Amino acid sequence: MKRRVEGYNDRIDQSLGERNKGPHTESMKDRRDESKGEEKKEKGHAYAGDESMDKSYKHHMALSHHKYMANHHRKKMNSK
Repeated sequence: MKRRVEGYNDRIDQSLGERNKGPHTESMKDRRDESKGEEKKEKGHAYAGDESMDKSYKHHMALSHHKYMANHHRKKMNSK
């Protein structure tokens, strides 16, 4: 039987709950949205607080940069 993988919201809710215990007047969605906005401002992308999502983002950005540079080099070589 396949194990269910938690989604972004589940992981963020768990992280927020661990960091900020006690009763809250805001809904979990509001808390997630606020956390997401703060992380985007501080670290440049959302979900940076979740280590596995941050690794995935960094890997994605490295691949994107590699593809960009390869395409840029190809265009430069073809224009000569």
